[in-house]
Amino acid sequence: MASFEQDVYSSMAQSVSYDADSRTMIITYNSGKAYAYAGVPEDVARDTANAPSVGEYINENIKGRYSYRRL
Repeated sequence: MASFEQDVYSSMAQSVSYDADSRTMIITYNSGKAYAYAGVPEDVARDTANAPSVGEYINENIKGRYSYRRL
């Protein structure tokens, strides 16, 4: 497993990062707020960062599926 941080081009988010050891994905939104989502598989984190519509992917596949906390 590999950790990564990637800027994204989205009207919703600025960047997606992933820590493989803790299986935590951090999404930094354009508002400047950042949230850590727990228990996210690496392939889901990579799919989030590379989605054609990052915001749509987050709404359909992340929100409501993974516990989170604001950073």
